[in-house]
Amino acid sequence: MKQKIRFIINPISGIGKKGDIPRLIKSTLDTSKFEFDIKETEYRQHAKTLAHEASLEGFDIVCAVGGDGSVHEVGTALIGTKTKLAILPTGSGNGLARHLHISRDIVKAIQCINDNYCIKMDTVLVNDQPFIGVGGYGFDALIAKKFDEHHARGFASYIKLVIREYFKFTPKNISFEMNGVTRNVSAVLFTIANASEFGNGFCVSPNSSITDGQLELCILRPFSVWSSPSLAFRFFRKTADKSRFTEIIPFKKARIHLLDSIAHYDGEPFDVRKELNVEVVPESLHILVGKNKL
Repeated sequence: MKQKIRFIINPISGIGKKGDIPRLIKSTLDTSKFEFDIKETEYRQHAKTLAHEASLEGFDIVCAVGGDGSVHEVGTALIGTKTKLAILPTGSGNGLARHLHISRDIVKAIQCINDNYCIKMDTVLVNDQPFIGVGGYGFDALIAKKFDEHHARGFASYIKLVIREYFKFTPKNISFEMNGVTRNVSAVLFTIANASEFGNGFCVSPNSSITDGQLELCILRPFSVWSSPSLAFRFFRKTADKSRFTEIIPFKKARIHLLDSIAHYDGEPFDVRKELNVEVVPESLHILVGKNKL
């Protein structure tokens, strides 16, 4: 029996044109294994609705065609179900797809679906809000909010925002209870990592695994502007954990106390409560991954 796939396309994600994707799906997907339909999102959170409906209708796979925001919407709708998440990465950052070794070449990403390699990954629950890859409450949250409001997409626009906002940014004072210890920190980044990176190759937690039943708290302490180039080099070379400005703490549950209510989950900006209960939810999402990830 053929498996059923719903492709959910976000037509405004990233900077590329999405009009050719239905043709590529039809020409590349192995129709001896799969039957499919294609839906386009029309508004924010529409992908979540379409994914939830697909799960109820018995679809075996729902594929997010977009960036990390699309993956967040589709993936969180499938947590706790038997329906598998697939990704065709067409966004600006594509952090989770990179972590899973899913090619940004759409034909190769569709071939990854044909291979149908599936794992059960952990997810994250913060109060009543789930996310999949990476979330944060520091400078990354501010950039997510500004990027969401920005008129232009793409990596160049992202870098311009980072440079512009960094010189106006005040490190956040955050307290947290974790592993039986209570601490207060001043942080540029205060990031919860299930996967390893934000996107565009910026790796915040090099050793994070989505299948180890734990999370990592990644703290980047204030640093001088003169340290910026070498620090950025470390993040892109996946050695941020070796910097004297960073600290990475494994955990399963934590309580966080914020002074500000700004956050991002999988790159999507959120307003949150100032007291947060964070926990890993092991093996809660079925997901298709690249062969090299198994």
